[in-house]
Amino acid sequence: MTTALLTDRYELTMLGSALRDGTAERRCVFEVFARRLPDGRRYGVTAGTGRVLDAIAEFRFDEATVERLLTDRVIDGVSADYLRGYRFAGDVDGYTEGELYFPYSPILTVSGTFAEAVVLETLILSILNHDSAIASAAARMVTAAAGRPIIEMGSRRTHEQAAVAAARAAYLAGFASTSNLEAARRFGVPTAGTAAHSFTLLHDEERTAFAAQVASLGPGTTLLVDTYDITRGIELAVEVAGPSLGAVRIDSGDLGVLANQAREQLDGLGATGTRIVVSGDLDEFSIAALAATPVDSYGAGTAVVTGSGAPTAGMVYKLVEVDGRPVAKRSEHKESHGGRKVALRAHKPTGTAVEEIVVSHGPVEPGEGERLLQRPLVRSGDPVADLPTLAESREHLRAATVTLPWDGLKLSKGDPAIPTRVVPAR
Repeated sequence: MTTALLTDRYELTMLGSALRDGTAERRCVFEVFARRLPDGRRYGVTAGTGRVLDAIAEFRFDEATVERLLTDRVIDGVSADYLRGYRFAGDVDGYTEGELYFPYSPILTVSGTFAEAVVLETLILSILNHDSAIASAAARMVTAAAGRPIIEMGSRRTHEQAAVAAARAAYLAGFASTSNLEAARRFGVPTAGTAAHSFTLLHDEERTAFAAQVASLGPGTTLLVDTYDITRGIELAVEVAGPSLGAVRIDSGDLGVLANQAREQLDGLGATGTRIVVSGDLDEFSIAALAATPVDSYGAGTAVVTGSGAPTAGMVYKLVEVDGRPVAKRSEHKESHGGRKVALRAHKPTGTAVEEIVVSHGPVEPGEGERLLQRPLVRSGDPVADLPTLAESREHLRAATVTLPWDGLKLSKGDPAIPTRVVPAR
């Protein structure tokens, strides 16, 4: 399936003009970065890079697509001839997926001719802005959960394809599993799920519903106990499944109070190993508020797939170099820095990150306590060997988060966890 039309019309009109005036083959460098983090955020999480590389590889204009564009007068004959043979043959460098980013971090660098690079703008931004927003929100929830697992269950709260991407991004950020089966097929994300209130309501009695679920899934299943009276629901759940019942789920009410009551009741019934799962419009703040309660795991939905109030990462795709010459938009409202950038992160001897250093106009060797943040992703149009797997990116994020100063993990508003310094070549 082609991704060629997942774009904006003005990219093809720019292409047509550049082909006609001879500038289409000029060597250019585009960079993806965010001028600021969403309000209240201390760091961002790079996510979607793997999906971007797949989408670039599928960016082709078959004859039917070209004819449609000609019929709609989006392109002319010159552009049509170019697009029929389009294949991105340039280079891409970027932050490892799962890397933290900050204002002006050069998250992705695309090098090639103007013609082949400009048409990728919308495709790249739509993926990175969505996935990074989801992963950034999900990472905050993982921190708030303090080691307790979280299930991503927001598929019904967003577009069906966005749900798949959101499940991937949440898993990258440290979620344990997802309810979305397509995310499992496409990306290997573990799945979880048992029953909704409708299954209980289907049966004439709550006991009958529980018995049917246990007969099908075994006593280690999770029973939803708040369709009617929670106290009675827990009592019936243990009666039906026995003290080896896997878990009970509470989806409404004052979750902290109910979790405490549920734990006391379960222990009194001998179900000391039965876990308590809570769900119901949870975000990082409500998860943090439950830290002192006997909750064993969480289910989070709407807040995850909407970026918990920041549904986009605010990234832009800007031309920074033409034929080796730095270029930048000059505006009193939007600061930009010309020239291709290289980024390093400086750390204390203890490993704590202290600064993001963005170097303009030239290569750079990392000094003591510094590490380069970009890596090759594509060379001459082909993905490089040994790109990180989703599992490896997940581990990279876990390790990177550990390097943040303690203040950087706070959920309260404040400055970015570390400052960004843009400097000329060393």
